[in-house]
Amino acid sequence: MTAPAEDAFSASRRLLSRLRDVMAAGGTAQARLDKIVQLIAAEMVADVCSVYVMRAGEVLELFATVGLNPQAVHVTRMSVNEGLVGLVAADQAPVRLSNARNHPRFAYRPETGEDPFQSFAGVPILRGGRVRGVLVIQHKDRRDYTELDTETLQTIAMVVAELIAAGELVSQGEIGAGPGDGDMRPSRLAGVTMNEGIGIGLAVLHQPQITVREMVAEDPQVEIQRVNDALSTMHLALDELERLTADQGDGEHLDILETYRMLAADRGWTRRIHEAILGGLSAEAAIQKVQTDTRLRIAQMTDPYIRERMLDFEDVAQRLLYHLQGRRSEAADGTLPDDVILVARSMGPAELLDYDRSRLRGLILEEGSPTSHVAIIARALGIPVIGRCEDALSRIDPLDPLIVDGDHAQVYVRPGDEVESGYRKTLRFRAEERKNYAAMASLPAISKDGVRATILLNAGMLIDLAALEETGAAGVGLYRTEIPFMVRSQYPAVSAQTELYGKVFDQAAGRPVTFRTLDVGGDKKLPYFPEDNAENPALGWRAIRMGLDRPAMLRKQLRALLAAASERRAPLRIMFPMITEASEFFAARALLDREIARRLADGGAVPSDIKVGMMLEVPSIIWQLPMLAGVPGGADFISIGTNDLMQFLYASDRGDQRLANRYDPLSTAMLLALKDVVEKCEAAGVPVTVCGEMGGRPLDAMVLLALGVRMLSMPPQAVARIKMMVRSLDVGQVRALMGELMRHPHHSLRERLRLYALENGIKI
Repeated sequence: MTAPAEDAFSASRRLLSRLRDVMAAGGTAQARLDKIVQLIAAEMVADVCSVYVMRAGEVLELFATVGLNPQAVHVTRMSVNEGLVGLVAADQAPVRLSNARNHPRFAYRPETGEDPFQSFAGVPILRGGRVRGVLVIQHKDRRDYTELDTETLQTIAMVVAELIAAGELVSQGEIGAGPGDGDMRPSRLAGVTMNEGIGIGLAVLHQPQITVREMVAEDPQVEIQRVNDALSTMHLALDELERLTADQGDGEHLDILETYRMLAADRGWTRRIHEAILGGLSAEAAIQKVQTDTRLRIAQMTDPYIRERMLDFEDVAQRLLYHLQGRRSEAADGTLPDDVILVARSMGPAELLDYDRSRLRGLILEEGSPTSHVAIIARALGIPVIGRCEDALSRIDPLDPLIVDGDHAQVYVRPGDEVESGYRKTLRFRAEERKNYAAMASLPAISKDGVRATILLNAGMLIDLAALEETGAAGVGLYRTEIPFMVRSQYPAVSAQTELYGKVFDQAAGRPVTFRTLDVGGDKKLPYFPEDNAENPALGWRAIRMGLDRPAMLRKQLRALLAAASERRAPLRIMFPMITEASEFFAARALLDREIARRLADGGAVPSDIKVGMMLEVPSIIWQLPMLAGVPGGADFISIGTNDLMQFLYASDRGDQRLANRYDPLSTAMLLALKDVVEKCEAAGVPVTVCGEMGGRPLDAMVLLALGVRMLSMPPQAVARIKMMVRSLDVGQVRALMGELMRHPHHSLRERLRLYALENGIKI
């Protein structure tokens, strides 16, 4: 360690030691806060040191100062976003200025008497991911504050945060105050569906928080050893958690736990904790400091996947604090209701698994996205999830009755009897429906006029394959291979991919599985790929384009698929996504041929039955089908991705809510395009499957069958409904109706088709 670094650590330890003496001294919290600002001003040779505390309604109030007019204490107030102090609070990030008056956000408050001060440095006082206040120093002359100044202020801010959290400066009720506080009337919150379904239960607020009583430690080596011991204990606990969740199947949640374990073993993370301890902090305070620094750093990144990984870091840090203090998590400590709806700002994957899964009925998050690790775990457990539900923690009290409607992205807080009765009736109906659906598993999907439909599953996780037996589906029409790539911190090795695909074959138990090669880019990002700043990523570098530009990546996946199928002597079906022109398909197939030749040259076996197909999602390929279907080396099968096909056909971003219902797949243009594809493939003798959302909706599936589609791939929950529809249908009659309806330029044929189905007893 260099001499300047040693001096910095010595100064930091001296300041923290003196702060500890202030915190341990008697007197009121206000008196201690006054001494803290005096101490900071003296140690940092500042002309001004002030602390602003967050009050109810997001108002920052001046609570203590040295250098400003003391009469302004408890008088000067400003909203978040007002002035430089408000800027620090709003951005939750430090601000350093050598000439504060020239900043566009500078706001002058005459009662403070701050006229002569030019330089400004402020840091947020953070606790539990929320701003509790702002700590500021100022100088009369122009000064370029350093990174070390900021780090010192951030460390001190942790001490002040504990003082505020104790509830002596501001009441605990006001600290937690927010919109709707004290209002016990029924209310409804909106969010974003992260997993569908309905859950009814009582609110359990997940607000993990450990109060750090000792911020400063005398012996750094003792604290470092405490951290190392806690890390060892935590790793053992993670081993046990993985063992306990193995009964969920060998699903991707185990990959997620492995990623989580990698975070816990990250040397850079532990090194930063050790450095904070050497600066004078206790082990607990050092973990909190590194946690806060990481949160601020990641919050400034734009990549949503990387920002979501912050939840994993939060989870790891909180878990380490529990082990450090010999405590169990809140999930293990509390007595849970029989029906639990978890409410949290955010969660890591292991935190969710801490709870008794037999009691979980739903999850509400203030943050999060469908690709976050906790959302993937929740889907595997079948828990309805609503994310981005603003102010949920402040508007929901512990044990409040809640209804989570994941189908419509709504949360009912303290619902009335009539609302709850309606949802319970829906749950009973769905339970009865599931019993009826179970009886459908053994029945064939044959229409009244003898048309047989092949029903397949869409899957993306190993746990999805359990539905093959439950639903009686004939196989997997679309296995999305990208999820294991998205939840790992680096590209999985060929051996890891081979193991995964082998498990897919094992669980499919002889049923055919169609593997779609890596379909990433657009809204599906890989954490180890450079950020894509394309204006419209849906039209950019994604899917097969990425695979052909990075042939080594695609070849490794093909190599793993060949190995897994060969080891089990299973037929292999490979499908390339987003083929836009015939040459892309032939280029991708050439890579597969090279991998087959490579394996044979090495003395390995290859599957005796290999079928190669393509996703039809881009309209341009429709006019090139004769070049692909029924020709040597061409496509053995075609799978239509109706979601993207409709998006590109209508130039309508499917993620834009303003266009969500503007265009209908049951419209003349879309149906004519599908009819054209089916007829061309029939002429070439190439089978067609629909694996987009249309295949899983009864009315849409009815139309697809009338157009000549005979294979439909869908989510597991849709299988029984589609079978019921097929068995109540006369395909020939609907075909005749479609021939008439598609002659007219209607915006949508949906309502006419719905009325026809109801009049003719078709179960839609």
